[in-house]
Amino acid sequence: MSDGLRARIRAGDREAFAELYESYARTVYNHAFRLTGDWSVAEEVMGDTFLDAWRTREQLEPGDGTLKPWLLGVATNKARNANRGIGRRLAFLARRPPPAPVADFADEAAGRIDDARRIAAVRTVFGRLRRGEQEVLALCVWSGLDYAQAAEAMGIPVGTVRSRLSRARARLRTLADQRLAEEKKEPPHRRGEVQREAAFAALPFQEFQEDPR
Repeated sequence: MSDGLRARIRAGDREAFAELYESYARTVYNHAFRLTGDWSVAEEVMGDTFLDAWRTREQLEPGDGTLKPWLLGVATNKARNANRGIGRRLAFLARRPPPAPVADFADEAAGRIDDARRIAAVRTVFGRLRRGEQEVLALCVWSGLDYAQAAEAMGIPVGTVRSRLSRARARLRTLADQRLAEEKKEPPHRRGEVQREAAFAALPFQEFQEDPR
């Protein structure tokens, strides 16, 4: 990423903002998907994040630090709002008759559906964590922010990030163990899949580092 990007964005340089987008669009999208569990919602969150970032660019603090915490902080708030909207829509749909079953899926969609199914297995455990625990795990473990950067993104003290992350890891291990125990009572062809995904969710911090820019 070029030097002085923060200052250029603060000044309204569209080329600099395009460079920011190219560098972090995938990171923001992945973060949004981890918090929402929905491909299309994650795309909306990503778009809203960059739109809001452009609108509020003048509020950026001067300096040369990475802009990743800023963007993921915006994305976290957008995902939070999106999840509230999903909850309202689900409550509405629950009161309606179920739709007719879909007869078939296009072959080109199979890979994406399979990915969503595997990640949904992780989210059966991840989704039981408190919202703040989910957010700090997504920021520190999967998006690779350090404690200070996560504190900046969430607007909380560094000590709170540390304690919240510690509690989140402990709860995730406990819930994963409970989930595995439940899966032992289900058909064998599903058990192995959930075991792999639960292990994936419980991997230590260093193994989930993304690009630290």
